[in-house]
Amino acid sequence: MLTIGAFAKACRLSPKALRLYDELELLRPARVDPDTGYRYYAPEQLEQARLVAWLRRLGMPLARIRQVCALDPSAAAGEIRAYWARVEAETATRRDLAAFLVDHLSHVTRHVPRKDTTMLELRYCALSDIGLVRPANQDTAHAGARVLAVADGFGAAGAPASTAAVEALKFLDTEPLVAGSVLNLLEDAVQGATRAVQGVTQSQDAGTTLTAMLWTGSQLALVHIGDSRAYLLRAGELFQITHDHTMVQSMLDEGRLTPEEAKAHPQRALLLKALTGGSPVPVPDLRLHDALPGDRYLLCSDGLSAVVPTAEIQHILTTTPAPDQAVQALTGAANDSGGPDNVSCVVADVDHSATLSR
Repeated sequence: MLTIGAFAKACRLSPKALRLYDELELLRPARVDPDTGYRYYAPEQLEQARLVAWLRRLGMPLARIRQVCALDPSAAAGEIRAYWARVEAETATRRDLAAFLVDHLSHVTRHVPRKDTTMLELRYCALSDIGLVRPANQDTAHAGARVLAVADGFGAAGAPASTAAVEALKFLDTEPLVAGSVLNLLEDAVQGATRAVQGVTQSQDAGTTLTAMLWTGSQLALVHIGDSRAYLLRAGELFQITHDHTMVQSMLDEGRLTPEEAKAHPQRALLLKALTGGSPVPVPDLRLHDALPGDRYLLCSDGLSAVVPTAEIQHILTTTPAPDQAVQALTGAANDSGGPDNVSCVVADVDHSATLSR
C-alpha cells in the first residue's frame, strides 16, 4: 500500500487533489485508517489516477472524467475523442471572434480617410409559405429597411411566438444606430423578443427560433438562436454563417455522428436553444459581418435547408438575379421536394448606391 504522499508523487496528482477526488467518489483510496484517517492507495490504482491527471490537463470537467473512468478502454477512448472534438469546435468559434476583434480594432487604430467613400445599399425580399403538408404556417419572415428576420415557431402557440419575436425587432428598422453599439442594440432587442414570446406562450412546449440581421449601411449584425439559418453567397461560394443549436449538430461537433447519419437521425429537429416561455433565457450567437458589393445573404427556416440540398440552394442563389425571384425559386424548390414543412426565406443583396467625393 502507498501513502497518499507517495501515491501523489507517483501519479503526479497533489494530495489536495486526491482528497478532493475521494470526496467526489472519483478516486477512492483502497484503505482509510480508522484511527488516524490516513489514506492508503494500492499500486494498481496508479493507472486510473494517471488517467484522471491527464484528463484534467485536457480541461475535462470532473463529472465527465467520472463517466470516462467508469468505461472500458475502447468506450473511454470514444468519449475522449468526442470531448476533444467539442473543444475544437468551441475553440474555432472563439478564434473567429478573436479574429473579428483584431480586425475591427486594427481598422479603428489605423483608419486613414479615403478620397472616395463607396456607399452601399441593401435590396431585399421575404417570403413565407405554408408548404404542402402542414395545416398552418408557424413561420414568420420579414425584410425591412434594416431588419431581416426569419422565425420558425413550434408547439401550440408556435405561430404567435414567431410573430411576436419578429415584431419585437421591427423597431430597429427606424432606430438611430450608434457606431460601435450595434451588437449591444441587437442583443437588447432579442431580450425584448424573449419577453414578447413569453407573453404569448404559457409553457415550454411552445416557442420559436430566431435568425435575424441588422443592416448598418456597411455591415450586417447577426443574431441567431435555434436551427433556422443564415448563408452568405460571396464570389460564387456559399457559406453557412450560423451554427445549428440542435442535438444532432452537437453530436456532429463531438464526432458521435457522421453527416450522413445526421440527415436520417430521428432527433434531428430537437433544439438545444430556442425562445420559449421558460427559463433560463438562451444566450444568442452574435456576430458582425463586413458587407461587400455583390454579397448575397439568405436567411431561411429549416423548411428549406432540411429539404433542398445545399448545392441546389447555391445554384438558385447564383443564377436568380433579383431577390424577389430568388425567394420564389427557393420556396418552389422546397415544395417540389415534397414541402413537408413551412418554408420561409429572406434574400438580401448588397449593391453600390453612389460614390461621394470628399
